[in-house]
Amino acid sequence: MIDVRESARSHDRPGARGWQVHSSPLRGAGTEARRAWRGHYVRRIVLGDGLCAALAGLAGYLVRFGPGGEGVARASLAAALTLPVIWIGSMLVARSYEERFLWVGAEEFRRVFFAAMMLLAALGTFSWAFKLDVARGFVILAVPLAALLTLVHRYAQRQGLHRARGRGEYLQTTILVGHRSAVAALDEQLDREAFHGYRVIGCCLPVEQFSPQADAFNGLPVLGNLSDVAEVVSRYEVDTVAVLPCPELDGPALRRLGWELEKTRAELLLAPAITEIVGTRVRIRPVCGLPLMHMERPELTGIRRITKDLFDKTAAGMGAILLLPILVSIGMAVKLTSPGPVFFRQERVGRDGQTFSMLKFRTMVPGADRMVAALSEQSDGNGVLFKKRRDPRVTRVGKVLRRYSLDELPQLFNVLKGNMSLVGPRPPLPSEVERYGFDMHRRFLVKPGLTGLWQVSGRSDLSWDDSVRIDVRYVENWSLTFDFMILWKTIGAVVRGSGAY
Repeated sequence: MIDVRESARSHDRPGARGWQVHSSPLRGAGTEARRAWRGHYVRRIVLGDGLCAALAGLAGYLVRFGPGGEGVARASLAAALTLPVIWIGSMLVARSYEERFLWVGAEEFRRVFFAAMMLLAALGTFSWAFKLDVARGFVILAVPLAALLTLVHRYAQRQGLHRARGRGEYLQTTILVGHRSAVAALDEQLDREAFHGYRVIGCCLPVEQFSPQADAFNGLPVLGNLSDVAEVVSRYEVDTVAVLPCPELDGPALRRLGWELEKTRAELLLAPAITEIVGTRVRIRPVCGLPLMHMERPELTGIRRITKDLFDKTAAGMGAILLLPILVSIGMAVKLTSPGPVFFRQERVGRDGQTFSMLKFRTMVPGADRMVAALSEQSDGNGVLFKKRRDPRVTRVGKVLRRYSLDELPQLFNVLKGNMSLVGPRPPLPSEVERYGFDMHRRFLVKPGLTGLWQVSGRSDLSWDDSVRIDVRYVENWSLTFDFMILWKTIGAVVRGSGAY
């Protein structure tokens, strides 16, 4: 067995997972340390929720009644003062403080929304049943405001946690168990997405892939074989054991491993063979003592599609009206600074493989399409997409528009027309579609988006494989809550101008 403390591993991201010789021991901080920061985080969430409810109750009372008021106002004041306690109770009922819903994913925010709806219904029912003189206007103002403030507060807390994890803080010491290829793939993804909070320190492999002389592969230390997992966990105070699909670890073997890990209090995670499908689509269904994983169909049809289309067109219409002065100003800047039309139209492929004309502000010189062949060898794209950081075809105004994605604002009219959605996969060119593999055709189940998961995940900086994975992840896990999260993150991505060129 190798002494992992003297292994060296380098990463591009300083302070993240990984180690240096004699300077950063692999031993985890231990279960107690992990529980301490988790408990602190949850308490901060609870206190913040209560403060948000108090502010919302006070604001609702003042807006509805002003500084004074009697009768109904006094009853509403009492409701405002007790709202923080009621609000936290609603969050407990909605189970929004459970750790499995925190840190990442949309489920936490979905449960906050559910708690608000439940509280509105409960207050209405109780005020009617017990003849309580609580003003409806106060309730309609205070509860939605409490939900909004809570969502902002929780998002801010989560972003702070993600930034801290990017610096190497609040990470769970993790080992991966399985075959080399699966271990390497998961290790790479956890390294890329450090905000999940797993610091991989090594792996355990099947006996036929384990050799005492081979102390590492792909820079990942091999700590032992499958029978050494519990010993490795105790030795390095590992917080989490992630087991990948492995024929050697069948049902009885996994059960015994779980029993052994009970003594260490380490978490046991089982990674299914299927990837990119998470959240509400996955259910554990017990059958004859076996925990079978049931996978729901993606929610892409029926009332949910109608709801998404209605939201898209309503929001796009309001956005086009509010942004009209900006649209006119940009159009004038494009027209006055370079010859040619204000708008650029290009054929793209949408839902069900149907082509449509996508609208953008022109950011390049006239005839830029004819220059692609000459510049293709200098592409900074990902092999399929042509991208160039310092594209000589881009005008001065175009550089600014591209930097902050302002050139894409005319696509609001594509959304109104029904060709596009506010959120969806990137709209591809027909020439790109000709080179698609089987997986990429999955994106045509939904409309392409003005923004999307690709927009908030690196945009042009993404590799082709990452682009495929991200688009498939969006299609497989679509929900209206997911769309709201992406729209919120788009604001930050646009302001930073990340991956835009």
